[in-house]
Amino acid sequence: MTAPAAEIVGLHKRYSDGTEALRGIDLRVPAGGVFALLGRNGSGKTTAVRIMVGLTSSTSGKVSVLGHDVASERERVQARIGVTLQEAALDEVLTGREFLRFVARVQGRGRADAAARADELLELFGLQHEGDRSIGAYSGGMKRRLDLATALIRTPELLFLDEPTTGLDPQSRRALWSEISRLRSNGTTVFLTTQYLEEAEALADEIAIINRGLMIEQASPDELRRRHGSTWLVLRGLADTTAVAAAGGVDIEATSGSMRAAVTDADDAIVVLGRLRGAGLDPTDFEIKRDSLEEIFLTLTGTDATAGSTQVEDFVG
Repeated sequence: MTAPAAEIVGLHKRYSDGTEALRGIDLRVPAGGVFALLGRNGSGKTTAVRIMVGLTSSTSGKVSVLGHDVASERERVQARIGVTLQEAALDEVLTGREFLRFVARVQGRGRADAAARADELLELFGLQHEGDRSIGAYSGGMKRRLDLATALIRTPELLFLDEPTTGLDPQSRRALWSEISRLRSNGTTVFLTTQYLEEAEALADEIAIINRGLMIEQASPDELRRRHGSTWLVLRGLADTTAVAAAGGVDIEATSGSMRAAVTDADDAIVVLGRLRGAGLDPTDFEIKRDSLEEIFLTLTGTDATAGSTQVEDFVG
């Protein structure tokens, strides 16, 4: 088995006020893909990231990143990773080009090399025409792209992105998605935290779901659907649910303007349709629909909007 890019075993984090942000989570991050840690505000996502990158200590448990123990080898870990947290750490007085050159110099690059890398990243993130404007004049999307460019100055083996698209407009969000996909194709492992189900579905090779500091599930999107989702035959143009249930040999749920039956797969749905038509019940329209990740997420974490909250929600993330 290929060594994981990161691994957490039995991770706990308790704050001084008694709040338990993490309650013994385990996860394994495969190398070379996009891993999404999915959860509501206050679920513990940001706390987990801060521990993994060496910015916060854990109460107990073991965290290994790129083969190094974070607690005892933090500097080795930080030399090989990139990190973009929720709040961009940018100097808004400098221009984008000046800022990237400064960070590159701090990381040990020579003057000419730092300048070349800054120009390369500005072009990569579509900021080449904005590089000589002060960062304070940038839009939110531009600042987020510059922050991601900063995390890539050293071409990290593992890139941590903590809710990188929160607050971005749809165009900027899609641009960042494209860049994350490009990084994956070039061999960088990306660890992404997000609240957006669409984002996890679009980007992630594997998803872990966290709720109230507990790990609920970890699997690929398809495996999550197989384990926790349902496949539905949705029927329209039929009125008598009792007759449909009897003829099709299935349980029927009435929905707005239609009815639906849980089926095993598409072949099972075709069998049910054949039974209905054989009984003279021919729908005007039908579709075979699988549960979305959003529906599965709500099934696993509950529909209460406050279900993921903790006493330190804004900090824990």
